[in-house]
Amino acid sequence: MKETLDEQSRQGLVRYRIERADETMEEVALMASHGHYNAAVNRLYYACYYAAEALLLQNHISASTHAGVKSMLGLHFVSKGILSLDDGKTFNTLFEKRHSSDYEAFAYCDKELIDSLTPRADIFIADIKELLKRG
Repeated sequence: MKETLDEQSRQGLVRYRIERADETMEEVALMASHGHYNAAVNRLYYACYYAAEALLLQNHISASTHAGVKSMLGLHFVSKGILSLDDGKTFNTLFEKRHSSDYEAFAYCDKELIDSLTPRADIFIADIKELLKRG
């Protein structure tokens, strides 16, 4: 975000992003249950993206693109051991899978992929929520 937020607005936006992460994880199950696996991987990515945005916002770190969020997450949290390497790999994998499923011809996601990525996304979001609680 380019504009400067007061602390109350910042915290409200952080809470909203986490709510969106939780709601979006619910969408994953709906998409997958109907066999819409490309859409499910998209929702997995966005759930984690919203959580990552919340973490960056709380820490006054700005990123204006998806690649920027990925870079800032790696630079400020994964490389410093604040988030695990597994969390970093999860976000990077979802970033790549979402991009290919949205933009590449003949991209194919399947149930096995969603079944393997969903618990990893749950852990990623839970880890970010824990960091947000710590302040």
